[in-house]
Amino acid sequence: MNLTLHLTENCNMDCSYCIREKCPRDMTEEVLYKACDLAFSRGQRAGLCFFGGEPLLKKDLIYKALDYCEEKSLKTGIRFDCKMTTNGTLLDEPFLVRAVKAKMGIGLSFDGKAQDVCRIFTGGQPTSSVVEEKAKLLLSYMPGSTALATIAPQAVPYYAESVKYLHDLGFTRVSFVIAYGSRVSWTDDDLDLLRIELEKTSAYLKELFIKKEHFFMSAFHSKIRDCISGKNPAERCHLGVRQMPVTPTGDLYPCTSFIGDTKYLLGNVFDGIDDNKVIELAKKASTPETCVNCDLVKRCTNSCGCANRMNTGDENQVSPLQCTYERMLIEISDALGEELYQIDPERFAKEFS
Repeated sequence: MNLTLHLTENCNMDCSYCIREKCPRDMTEEVLYKACDLAFSRGQRAGLCFFGGEPLLKKDLIYKALDYCEEKSLKTGIRFDCKMTTNGTLLDEPFLVRAVKAKMGIGLSFDGKAQDVCRIFTGGQPTSSVVEEKAKLLLSYMPGSTALATIAPQAVPYYAESVKYLHDLGFTRVSFVIAYGSRVSWTDDDLDLLRIELEKTSAYLKELFIKKEHFFMSAFHSKIRDCISGKNPAERCHLGVRQMPVTPTGDLYPCTSFIGDTKYLLGNVFDGIDDNKVIELAKKASTPETCVNCDLVKRCTNSCGCANRMNTGDENQVSPLQCTYERMLIEISDALGEELYQIDPERFAKEFS
């Protein structure tokens, strides 16, 4: 099974849109090993995602988890996979050597040209120059790593420029999402500008396609692929039960935004998962009632309980912001997909199949 280990609730950055409260609470080795055992207890694959706060503040726990799980995989024959989301500021060569050995996937939280707009060190210092150098280091060891950008309203003017910057830096995979939650406030003007930036980005992706450069941008490529395959993105995640977070104290929840809400406590690493609670969650309708009759109900991520909860306080209620953004993104992605198909049908099929 897949678990996201919140190794610490502390962080060395103070991002303006982050909804997590920082505090010096770290996972103990006892909880760590119990979480690893739980990951191996179900199915033929054990997956861990190292998360925080900033997980590299607890490199020692990551090393211990890797050693323990690799040995357990050899003994049991159960496959072990791991990944990490990090702000990158504490990456170094010894860690990357170990990460390569473990075949770890690393997602680097990096907002590109908008980095210093929202992502600063605790104390107020900029982070862009540090993270750029760490990004180069990461790519030298792991060329396939993903850049993860979160676009708050004040960062929208840098959207398209940031896509190009990250591509020029060497990333072939990027993920751009808009910032949700109580610490951001979107206006109609912000959304109008976002549309312009998305259209600029679409033009840039078309340019790269014509040049036959492989570049995966999840916001656009996922929409196009899902449309072709008929997959419903809303089915990928409802209340996050496929990737359970583990708190530093060992509690289990369905998704990060539910941590601390005892109604959604699914158990702990010492006593195991309350399967009855998981079943009850699975029975809940995955599509919000307001979305059932929408013409795009099978094209958007309306069932993401985490995003819904951050925006409306209710996992089964989609916010106007998310609805507007999804409609905008689907419209522009569909237009891009049609253009790319007309340019080179064979390559289009290969790129998006």
